[in-house]
Amino acid sequence: MAAFNDASTSTLQLADSELRDGFVTLRDCLRWAASEFHLAGLFYGHGTDSAWDEAVALTLGALHLPWNIDPGVLDARLLPMERARIVALVRARVETRRPLPYLLGEAFFAGFPFSVDERVLIPRSPIAELIEHGFAAWFPEEPPARVLDLCTGSGCIGVATALHLPACEVDLADISPEALEVARINITRHDVGARVRAVESDLFDGLVGRRYDLIVSNPPYVDARDLVTMPAEYRHEPALALGAGKDGLDIVRRLLRQAREHLADDGVLIVEVGNSDRHLEAAFPEVPFLWLEFERGGQGVFALTAAELDAHGASFA
Repeated sequence: MAAFNDASTSTLQLADSELRDGFVTLRDCLRWAASEFHLAGLFYGHGTDSAWDEAVALTLGALHLPWNIDPGVLDARLLPMERARIVALVRARVETRRPLPYLLGEAFFAGFPFSVDERVLIPRSPIAELIEHGFAAWFPEEPPARVLDLCTGSGCIGVATALHLPACEVDLADISPEALEVARINITRHDVGARVRAVESDLFDGLVGRRYDLIVSNPPYVDARDLVTMPAEYRHEPALALGAGKDGLDIVRRLLRQAREHLADDGVLIVEVGNSDRHLEAAFPEVPFLWLEFERGGQGVFALTAAELDAHGASFA
């Protein structure tokens, strides 16, 4: 077991049983996982931003423990089957580069757990902060009554909105039937089926005649250059939900052209375009995009009111 004592050498060449038997406590597993992740040079961007945070998320997730556990639990002795599960997850994370939420089958967004797999993007949008504040910057007196989560994927934006705003009705729309299967799982998981429905729709094509106080979208927006240089972890996510042409705006252009028809006269459109924000400003320099700032970080989310869409409709034609 000398390899356990060499911090510069991965121990993953050992058998799972040998690894498992080398640990006793949760603290042992946590320290080992962080070391292996650091040595492997993993990329973090699906809910964590360091080897240590990834190790914490993996070990607690493997044991179904909350983030705010009593630190004394770290020195609790683990059962062999618990240690085996942690070892298997660490090995899979390093050897396959699958993002941790896919391995656990779950990701947290806006304070709630969501079921995820390779049919959908892993929830990570800064729009979560807007949801947690009830979109109060635009609806200070009454929350929006009707909300559309366009390009919904797992349904996390729309379902979380329904949970934070218990009086609103929400449509989840996506072109992918596979993604909508996951969205429906999350509708059921959070028991919001009375107010939330999933609709197969190529942008607004399946929403004829429907209008909303708030349209929120995290559409595909990765430009061609970023798409080919993405770390291996992102290649496990559905390509349909990532790439959007040379400048990342193929979907957003269509969205801007069509959104006003489905937005109430005092409604608001909120869209995430990530690193393609520079392309959007270059394409529409005359449009007064309001770029939002977030306490927990994140960029490339803009807001436009219905009045602003009216004033600049010719730009999107």
